Amino acid sequence: MKRRLLNAYDAQLREQAEVMASTSFDRDGPLWRAKYDDRGFVTYRDLSGLTGAALDDLVARTVAHFASDERITHFEWKTRGHDAPEDLPARLVAHGFQAEERETVMLGEARLLAGNVPLPDGIRLRRIDDQPDPMPDIERAARAQDRAFGFAFGVDDFVRRLESKRDFLEIWVAETDDEVVCTGRLEVVPNSEFAGLWGGGTLPQWRGKGIYRALTAERAKSALRRGVRYLHSDSTEFSRPILQRSGFLPITTTTPYIWRR
Repeated sequence: MKRRLLNAYDAQLREQAEVMASTSFDRDGPLWRAKYDDRGFVTYRDLSGLTGAALDDLVARTVAHFASDERITHFEWKTRGHDAPEDLPARLVAHGFQAEERETVMLGEARLLAGNVPLPDGIRLRRIDDQPDPMPDIERAARAQDRAFGFAFGVDDFVRRLESKRDFLEIWVAETDDEVVCTGRLEVVPNSEFAGLWGGGTLPQWRGKGIYRALTAERAKSALRRGVRYLHSDSTEFSRPILQRSGFLPITTTTPYIWRR
């Protein structure tokens, strides 16, 4: 099962599927290079056996590509734990990249998450992107996400995603009468069996109460209504155990390597 899911992940969720929401993208050998206003992103399915000096040359060309665009302040080279060669991380660091936190890629069937989860009193779940005027709710969700993760995301990030993925993106919140306490997105991957669970964050004082699990269940139900078979998530230490208890499998890891101007 794990090998089958990993093969599906590599075939359906990498390369073009990861850059369709970008402002622009191009190719250099095995790489897909995308730009999103002031940032860039690099992905691939495999590196076509490149090693040694040939791989160093590819990394150097990639840095030069983004450095030549003065609008780009930083870009991410997305690595996976099962990729070859094993010394790629060291080569990226040698070219000025810094590793960010490693996450676990979790995959499983959407039906495994689509149960009924009890909520604490006073909490309700709601999809907000389909409102006649979603901006007030999006602003509240952005503020909650900032507090949940401890660094700024901004309203612009939500708006940009909505504009680029209008028919394939849902934004969900858990809220009280006074505030949004948990946020999460469902992003359907066109021409695939998958949708992604992204941006799941709960305010610290509301963690451990089943709210993230309930919001995940609602997104899973929505995915099933759309005909999605599988869900995937790049999971932190907080969300990974929740998904694993529901039957999802850890199939690999992913570590962003960031180059900054």
